[in-house]
Amino acid sequence: MTSMSTTAVEKRAGRVAVVGSLNMDLVIRAPRLPSAGETLAGRSFDTVPGGKGGNQAVAAARLGADVTMIGCVGDDDNGRQLLAALRRDGIDCSGVAADPALPTGVAMIVVDDRGQNAIVIVAGSNGALSPATITSHETAIAQADIVVCQMEVPDETVLAAMRNARALGRTVVLNPAPVTGPLPRSWLEAADFLIPNEIEASVLAGIAVDSPESARQAAKALQASGARNVIITLGKRGVLVLAEGEGASESQGDGGSRGQHYLPAEVEAIDTTAAGDTFVGGFCAALAAKRSLDEAVRFGQAAAALSVTRAGAQTSIPYLHEIEEKE
Repeated sequence: MTSMSTTAVEKRAGRVAVVGSLNMDLVIRAPRLPSAGETLAGRSFDTVPGGKGGNQAVAAARLGADVTMIGCVGDDDNGRQLLAALRRDGIDCSGVAADPALPTGVAMIVVDDRGQNAIVIVAGSNGALSPATITSHETAIAQADIVVCQMEVPDETVLAAMRNARALGRTVVLNPAPVTGPLPRSWLEAADFLIPNEIEASVLAGIAVDSPESARQAAKALQASGARNVIITLGKRGVLVLAEGEGASESQGDGGSRGQHYLPAEVEAIDTTAAGDTFVGGFCAALAAKRSLDEAVRFGQAAAALSVTRAGAQTSIPYLHEIEEKE
């Protein structure tokens, strides 16, 4: 592992600041996901560093970016293990606090034989990440090319981070996960790139997303609500990108919004945990390195495709040289 980390560090270009969650993942593998009230015999159990913020930070670092993590862990063994894992990937953890009153966040993940998963999260110390924390780490945000947020920390903290980053002229990426309802216009306008998966896009737009075409309509609706660039990840169906300004094409009489559908690589998935986080981290690393939107999307896809062929969250995230070898 040391040699792979060194390879990634040597080629770093661009800075990414990640504001978000750090969890210890408790991963159970089972033949299938259980039904309500059902008890299943699992095949294995592992503890793996995770959390959407942590996963995206690791992905961005392994895939070429200089990364700063802003988050909160508990003053416990799980927290210390998470910090050690981040540091092994060369991530600056000066923005991570250790809360003595709350346990480190955890996620219980069940993965079935098809690679699909079900996840329950207990926020723990992630809930202590506050707007005041964002203010205290304004320098790290100002030095970043890209600032990426998710929604496993308090809403007011996410909004503060996005507004702070935009005021400083940074590019803001919002991965709205998890989300329980439509976001206010102020949230959508605060992000340069909105990256939901198909489930999150359905909730945000009020449109069932189950195909590239329905994703295109959802992206158009989100742009009408204030979003700029919308990127909807569709799992085995690929990625739908509607860039800023494209959603207005229907009003110009050309029959509807355009957008671009990126087909996925054909791989045999064994575990989809952190695939979305790998895409986001890879996308942000590529943008920070001044790649085009098209190049960043394709790079994120390549990284996510490789991640689903491996088990676990951060354990599945590839390194830059592995993507370059396939290009």
